[in-house]
Amino acid sequence: MKYGRLLIAFVIALHGLVFFAGFVAPYDPVQQVRTLPYAPPTHVHFVDAGGRLHLQPFVYAQVPDANAYDVYVDDTSTRYPVQLLVTGPSYAVVPGIDNTVHLFGVDSPGRFSLLGTDKFGRDVFSRVLYGGRVSVAAGLLATVCALLVGLVLGTTAGFFGGIVDRAVMRVADVFMAVPWLYLLFAVRAALPLQIDTRTTFLVLVGILGVVGWARPARMIRGIVLSARERTYVRAADGFGATTPYLLRHHILPHTYGVLLTQAAVLVPQYLLAEVSLSFLGLGIGEPTASWGSMLGALQQYHVLTSYWWMCAPAAALVVMALGYHALTSLVHERARLVAN
Repeated sequence: MKYGRLLIAFVIALHGLVFFAGFVAPYDPVQQVRTLPYAPPTHVHFVDAGGRLHLQPFVYAQVPDANAYDVYVDDTSTRYPVQLLVTGPSYAVVPGIDNTVHLFGVDSPGRFSLLGTDKFGRDVFSRVLYGGRVSVAAGLLATVCALLVGLVLGTTAGFFGGIVDRAVMRVADVFMAVPWLYLLFAVRAALPLQIDTRTTFLVLVGILGVVGWARPARMIRGIVLSARERTYVRAADGFGATTPYLLRHHILPHTYGVLLTQAAVLVPQYLLAEVSLSFLGLGIGEPTASWGSMLGALQQYHVLTSYWWMCAPAAALVVMALGYHALTSLVHERARLVAN
């Protein structure tokens, strides 16, 4: 039980970081500092260049080395203390409500880049957080769409049976047979290349939700078929209970566990699908940050071999996927204990 609570808290914390990216991220994800391309992560110091200890952590400004290409050195002439709850670039807390308070930061002209910068001098840590908001939101919304469609069609097929059941299941077989990732490529390739980011996002979510309903629908159909034959359901039906009453009180509650398990399985799959499309240039494009578009920079060999911090979105993707995988295992284990 304690492990389960810690795991749930960990997954919630991951989502909190990305959905409150504006507060946690110290910089605007599209802000460019062309004088600091591919600057390495900023080092946090407690001891200054003179050997004096400071209780408050601080950073030094990074400047290009005059004697070497693509090398940065610390300018030890000025210390920039790391501060909490500082004023920075404006961001939207919710649509229509802006704020300028950030969790941490340093005074300008100092910069605190936890994960370095990209080729345009944009802060990678801020872009990972903002990009996670796009990628995770795509996975969550696509999962909701797929589960809603699967719930409606699976319940309809299982409850009414007959020709309705056969028609829905044959359509589900078709969708399960289609290689959905290639379908995504084909649909995106058919769309205009120059479409705005919001439209691209909605198209991706819609396609993922439409092609992913078949498996949840088949599982829900099986549960509904079993539930409608139970004695208390048949008794309620015999006493004149309406179809909405039977579904709401006696049948749909049996599907909630399957929906939860499928959600934990589908979210990382759809998240990876969005990352794959954006990585190949068919999803969310620049300057909007997403994990896939950020990983697209690794297609250049010199970036992959020279700037390790550019792999940060991949590390974030792995951590998020492992969190959902562990959550799925926990749900299965609890279901097994309940069944026994």
